[in-house]
Amino acid sequence: MKYLVTGAAGFIGFYVSQRLLSAGHTVVGMDNLNDYYDVNLKLARLSQLENKDGFEFIKLDLADREGMAALFAAQRFDRVIHLAAQAGVRYSIENPLAYADSNLIGFVNVLEGCRHNKVGHLLYASSSSVYGLNKKQPFSTDDSVDHPVSLYAATKKANELMAHTYSHLYRLPTTGLRFFTVYGPWGRPDMALFKFTKAMIAGQSIDVYNHGEMRRDFTYIDDIAESIVRLQDVIPQAQQDWTVEEGSPASSSAPYSVYNIGNNHPVKLTAYISALEKALGIEAEKNMLPMQPGDVHETSADTQPLYEAIHFKPETTVEQGVQNFVDWYRDFYQV
Repeated sequence: MKYLVTGAAGFIGFYVSQRLLSAGHTVVGMDNLNDYYDVNLKLARLSQLENKDGFEFIKLDLADREGMAALFAAQRFDRVIHLAAQAGVRYSIENPLAYADSNLIGFVNVLEGCRHNKVGHLLYASSSSVYGLNKKQPFSTDDSVDHPVSLYAATKKANELMAHTYSHLYRLPTTGLRFFTVYGPWGRPDMALFKFTKAMIAGQSIDVYNHGEMRRDFTYIDDIAESIVRLQDVIPQAQQDWTVEEGSPASSSAPYSVYNIGNNHPVKLTAYISALEKALGIEAEKNMLPMQPGDVHETSADTQPLYEAIHFKPETTVEQGVQNFVDWYRDFYQV
């Protein structure tokens, strides 16, 4: 089959593209290669893909309406895996307008492309941040997600709403993927693991928010990619007897689904740092700081619906995942 993977030079898009190519599919990778973080890392990921049969790269911005329409019309994709977005909770507080272009206008352009060109299944990145002020753990796709605490989270919730509209009006099958904290080799430089590793190797201190009293459902990148590749074959079906009053918000009378993709095993931030200290053989000098705007105390994923759909659960331990990241980092940066 022929896939469009947006954000193909990004962390998750890179892994998903590799998996699809290994399975013999044709992949058109799209990315705008923006400078939100080091473009050289994106180019290095891309170079791993460009020597593989069946891969084509197109540099394009999601917000380019004419360019997106032309891409869809020319390529006639069977399925679309939409992973490009402006990421970052804290960045959204400082640069809100960047999120309107990619996460809102860009998402409508993807939906329109799918609608007009008979795409068989759209999978798109949502986020665990949509749970916002929710306190009940673990977070379930049956829960209400109406109180986000960052603009980033609000744009991801908006994506789910827009996807449902297109599923309802045009019978476009859509699947939202609420990723929990993703980490691993080739990871993003704005994420804690990368920042901590870079600082510790350089002999610098690390900033630890909320005095380390936070828990995250750290989910290893291979488990994320495996889940996505399996889910793209699980095409949502309309449930004729579904009602708003009695049905789950994660399904519908339209061909629409939403899943949590997490490890279902929240880990305290201090334990995450301990795993990194062990992997590096360096003790971190920690700056204990208060909670930051837009942050939440704990994330934990109820992944039972995911398991029932694809018979797979992310289970990579933090110790193993962090060691794999450190091995990659030392090799890639030669430190």
